[in-house]
Amino acid sequence: MSDQKLGPILDGLGNTLELDEGDLIVSAFVICKVVGEDGRVSLGLSSSEGLSWVDQNGLLYSAQQIVNQAEVTNGDDA
Repeated sequence: MSDQKLGPILDGLGNTLELDEGDLIVSAFVICKVVGEDGRVSLGLSSSEGLSWVDQNGLLYSAQQIVNQAEVTNGDDA
């Protein structure tokens, strides 16, 4: 197992983010579903340098609230 840069991987998956002029991303917490060669599924986590576990939890909680609201608004059953 080796560390890999996530930029090209996320780009290849089609990840984008809406930003307004002048917006600045100051930290990131990335959650990935990883499927091994043997088919085993695991969770991959990566955070920007200096991001504390408190910040990670805050970002995770906030993201979950956005996802939950989107599911209600869009009527998703998945």
